[in-house]
Amino acid sequence: MGDDLGDEWWAHEENSAASEAEDETQREKPPTDRTKKKTKAEKRKSLTEETVQPKKKKTQQECIIPQKKDTEDDNQTKPKRRRKKKTITDVLSSSEPKPGSPADLQALVTHHLSGKLSVIEQEELRLQDGGFLSSNDLTHSLSSYLKHVCPKWSKVQKQHAEKSSVVLLVVCSSALRTIELIKQTTAFKGEARAVKLFAKHIKMEEQVKLLQKGVTHIGVGTPGRIGALVEKEGLSLKALRYVVLDWNWRDQKQRRMVDVPEVKLELLRLLENGILSACKEEKVKIGLF
Repeated sequence: MGDDLGDEWWAHEENSAASEAEDETQREKPPTDRTKKKTKAEKRKSLTEETVQPKKKKTQQECIIPQKKDTEDDNQTKPKRRRKKKTITDVLSSSEPKPGSPADLQALVTHHLSGKLSVIEQEELRLQDGGFLSSNDLTHSLSSYLKHVCPKWSKVQKQHAEKSSVVLLVVCSSALRTIELIKQTTAFKGEARAVKLFAKHIKMEEQVKLLQKGVTHIGVGTPGRIGALVEKEGLSLKALRYVVLDWNWRDQKQRRMVDVPEVKLELLRLLENGILSACKEEKVKIGLF
């Protein structure tokens, strides 16, 4: 008892209190680690939730995109209505036929010669009103029209006596049209001789010999063959007085002679090869039938 009383009792109480405080701190430390672990787990959950939410949005967008493609495919598969383009035949068939006039021929010739000749040379070949016959008003047949523009035909045909030449030249677009027009001249020609001038089934040499055999008054044919005969001197234009162009007639496609590019070019070459200059000198007159 004396030893116990000799010790400082208050010091033991302080040490025991400090040891109890340390024990309490040690007991309180494990809960802090657990709380830290809990907070880390909660953070991971929150991160996973955040990452999952945008993925859901992406899947929603991916569902919307195919729907747009489907609508585009549907629009592509639908046939588009195309407007039919009007052809030359449609336009000409719907329009009313108008008779040709000397101004139409003059405009065609000037357009053709504009790139070849100078302005002065074009004026020299410009046709005057005296170089034209009266045009067909779409009421005449070929015989009635020729009687109208050539009232002194019987006298003219008797005066003609030159071979390889004609007095009247009828220019049309095709061989079939040539045969049709020759039949229509029977009521007009009387005793005059008419010959067909086209390239189909007839050689050039045969036509040259035919023109040399006897006197020919009327020649009916295409501009290509007539022009070739003139260039090879198989047909002379010295006795020529009348040139009638089959201007107003239309084929099955509603095309006139000047609407076909090849025929138009051959016609212009024929006119340029001596006929226009003869019209300028008032030796030849041109009529539009």
